[in-house]
Amino acid sequence: MKLRHKRALIVAAAVAALGGAALLVVRAMQSNLVFFYTPTQVAAQEAPQGKSFRVGGLVEPGSVRREGVQVHFVVTDGARAVPVRYQGALPDLFKEGKGVVAQGKLEGTVFAAREVLAKHDENYMPPEAAVALEAAHGKKQP
Repeated sequence: MKLRHKRALIVAAAVAALGGAALLVVRAMQSNLVFFYTPTQVAAQEAPQGKSFRVGGLVEPGSVRREGVQVHFVVTDGARAVPVRYQGALPDLFKEGKGVVAQGKLEGTVFAAREVLAKHDENYMPPEAAVALEAAHGKKQP
């Protein structure tokens, strides 16, 4: 075999290997890609059936119901609401009327969450910082 043919074979093998690696990376990214939907979008059936996605909004006040380790609650965006079922420990920031993002699958009309993330609002401030600001604000005023 000539040197030119060997080089061409090596280049072709390298291109094929890079193409295969790129294909594996793209497939892995697609399988880990999780989209976010609002309760209004879920009610309008824009969310995928049988695939994992995230739903977010506020925990509807008075909707949290605990049955052993299973928790049922309703996520709302003000217009529509989605009932959520979750089994496990909830985050410390999880409260009625506060923001939440749940990841899981839609099973009929109930969202079966496998992960729940509690959100704090954009006005959140650590208690130490709030005390320091209040003290500084108090010193400025006579």
